Amino acid sequence: MTTFQRATFLLYILIMCSGAAFAQKKTDTAKMLQSRAYGSIVYPSYGRHIEWMPDGEHYIQVEQNAHAKEEIVTYSAKDERRTVLIPAEQLMIDKASGEQLALWDFSFSDDQEKVLLFTNTKKVWRYHTRGDYWVLDRKRGALHQLGKGLPESSLMFAKFSPDASKVAYVSRNNIYVEDLKTQTYKAITTDGNDTIVNGTFDWVYEEEFDCRDGFRWSGDGKYIAYWQSNTSGTGWFDIINNVDSIYPTIQHFPYPKAGTTNSAVKIGYVSADGGTTTWLPIPGDERNNYLPRMEFVPGTNRLFIQQMDRPQHTNRVWTATIGQNDLKSLFKDSDKAWVETNDNVKWLKGNKFFTWMSERDGWRHLYRVSADGKQMSLITKGDFDVIQQVGLDEKSGYVYFIASPDNATQRYLYRAKLFGNGQCELVSDASQKGQHSYNMSPTCTWAVHTFSNAHTVPQIDMQSFPSGKSVRTMVDNSKAQQEFDELGIHTKEFVKVKSGDLMLDAWMIKPYDFDASKKYPVIIDVYGEPANSTVQDVWSGSTWHQYLASLGYIVVSIENRGAAVPRGREWRKCIYGEVGTFASQDQAQGILDLARQYPFIDAERIGITGWSGGGSQTLNCMFRYPEVFKTGIAVAFVADQRLYDTIYQERYMNTPQNNPEGYEKGSPISYADGLEGHLLLIHGTGDDNVHYQNCEMLVNKLIEKGKIFYQVSYPMRSHSISEGAGTTHHLRKTMEDFWLKYLPAGGR
Repeated sequence: MTTFQRATFLLYILIMCSGAAFAQKKTDTAKMLQSRAYGSIVYPSYGRHIEWMPDGEHYIQVEQNAHAKEEIVTYSAKDERRTVLIPAEQLMIDKASGEQLALWDFSFSDDQEKVLLFTNTKKVWRYHTRGDYWVLDRKRGALHQLGKGLPESSLMFAKFSPDASKVAYVSRNNIYVEDLKTQTYKAITTDGNDTIVNGTFDWVYEEEFDCRDGFRWSGDGKYIAYWQSNTSGTGWFDIINNVDSIYPTIQHFPYPKAGTTNSAVKIGYVSADGGTTTWLPIPGDERNNYLPRMEFVPGTNRLFIQQMDRPQHTNRVWTATIGQNDLKSLFKDSDKAWVETNDNVKWLKGNKFFTWMSERDGWRHLYRVSADGKQMSLITKGDFDVIQQVGLDEKSGYVYFIASPDNATQRYLYRAKLFGNGQCELVSDASQKGQHSYNMSPTCTWAVHTFSNAHTVPQIDMQSFPSGKSVRTMVDNSKAQQEFDELGIHTKEFVKVKSGDLMLDAWMIKPYDFDASKKYPVIIDVYGEPANSTVQDVWSGSTWHQYLASLGYIVVSIENRGAAVPRGREWRKCIYGEVGTFASQDQAQGILDLARQYPFIDAERIGITGWSGGGSQTLNCMFRYPEVFKTGIAVAFVADQRLYDTIYQERYMNTPQNNPEGYEKGSPISYADGLEGHLLLIHGTGDDNVHYQNCEMLVNKLIEKGKIFYQVSYPMRSHSISEGAGTTHHLRKTMEDFWLKYLPAGGR
């Protein structure tokens, strides 16, 4: 063998060995990603939830002591000094056996002397809001259960009166008040039943307005104001359970679909000792107006109520004082498309002013409004959106908020003077590009700060304000970051794509062994509805997209117009009355533009998938642009917009009666005849949110049109399709197998 031949042979051996090592590493990485993606395990573990104490200098956590018993402790924000606030012994209901309350949540009285303990909880739709409540008197060390004699796990939203002498709660759609001294309770509403709901809400208010806790104590503790919903006349929906017994059972609940009759909702107040309810004479049909927010002005008996008309074009503020006939229209906020509720109203200068969020100048900004509603001044000013208010320090005169004027995929902390000229100051470290979030203390002197981006595991530290300087690390995720980096996988690359003249944000993840000289199939992850967004420069915690990329796909997400991103009112609301049409157009034009920019994208192998609203957009894309989208997986989708609820669908589309053309254009079922590619439909039969009815109606239409498709139904799984042993694994494996069969992976 010549020297040249020997060198060539050695080089060949080296290449083969390194190739084998690379292939083995790729296989190992893929297996790890698969195990985490299939198991829906967040990778890596991180985070630390805290509750701040009123002094703004300490926070509370529930921890286990050396004997594996829960106790409530406090930490000093300044130096992390730990103090046991409530020892495990005080949480025991049977000291002889050591049986302890299993805490789901807790809350303190204003004087911090008593604690409400929430345990033995049950789910009501999305969240654990029904259970048992106990009161701990910290001075006496006494623990007693509220509502003895009422059904187990039936109490909801228990709250101390301002002087902590009483607790009010809801049970079986009635409101009760319990005297803590005598440990006796009384129902202060008695008409609650299957259709009359007092102190809580029906399905649609809970889902779309985030309304659950439906009563408030007055400032003097003598009255309770509450919502009442009359669901009679509303259409009721049935979900048939065929899997838990030999005969089916039926879940029957009120669900107003777009254009149908809503519950009649009103607000009244009653003495905490019981008696007749006084109903507020708020104008307007109770079934064609909404009352999504109601609070007492701090320390007073004056109510501050937000009322929306049914199309949600106007949010009108009313005020009323307990015991006085003084209902007054304070001011209103209007929009030709829709308005939002104000969830973070803060009162200033002894209740002389309050804060308000509005898009009236084309951007979402904070305003300062006088108590009489006659003066409205900008607190923040500029061509940018305020995303979230996170803290208000009246003492120093600043409000802290999240915004991102230059990059809609990122988030930063700013502050502005409450009584200033509207100028805003960046507080976050500008060198940390990505998303910043803050859990700020009530006094705005401290905040738990979390930073991450698409390739950086969340970094969590305690920061001091107003400087915003870090004083210590709260959670050290360096090991998790190292483990992630060692995988060697491609993270999200943020790019720009065009839909006509419109510039859109997008990201893509390339395959593990990416070769730019080859062409790869694409899987687009889409949402596309006005309620959320997908193109975010933030740590996702999930490995599903990376796993798909490791199989040999380029995974892409494109943020179509109308998505909930900080790009101004016109960006978000240009889709009013046209939900579904612009989104699918932007997705089609966007991915074709991406293919023009990057030759390694195979424009002949494009797949698309999405969940809920994303499932709807998947169908619209497959049916309306079959020449672009060849394979799709639609999960838990709305097939016909008339089948979804009043509050959400009408917010963006008006009613089907007023906008029949828009409903037809935006509903995938209208274009079922356009299906040409391979389509998989996935839905849970127990979905109380987007009903399985959507899947059945679409299937019926596809059969009528002679279209071949594939379908997997998950018995009695909800909108999340997560309940039951093996469900998540089966779902992910089903999706993977479908992609591999009908959208073959790998570069060509």
